[in-house]
Amino acid sequence: MTREIHRPMDLQDAVVANVKQAVPFFNVTDIEASIRFYVDGLGFKITHDWMPEGRIRWCWLELGGAAVMLQEYWKDGKPGGGPAGPLGQGVSICFMCADAVAIYHDAIARGLEASRPFVATTCGSHQLNGRVRRGSGRVT
Repeated sequence: MTREIHRPMDLQDAVVANVKQAVPFFNVTDIEASIRFYVDGLGFKITHDWMPEGRIRWCWLELGGAAVMLQEYWKDGKPGGGPAGPLGQGVSICFMCADAVAIYHDAIARGLEASRPFVATTCGSHQLNGRVRRGSGRVT
């Protein structure tokens, strides 16, 4: 059951104007491998990072208008402590782009294993779908 919240129009406009973007935040087991995948494989750029003790622990990556954040699992002062079981279950990230086929060709040229893109209809809209396999064997 959805309950509608009534706010004065000026407050509602201020809240909407304040929200700029939603950014996926991925906890990862190996941040260096993940950075290689996004930067070397897909062409993202690191625009922000956090490096306590000279080791990268968190970063913000951008490609065009898309962004993702990566942070390595950390427990007891060292890398580790990820959840038990398969990672990434139930997560799907869709990058909206002008030419998905060009991204497919670029990913292949950068050495990634990518499936041939195909068109699917979901909820009445057409989408070009494909999958890219990370070095860890996980599919993104």
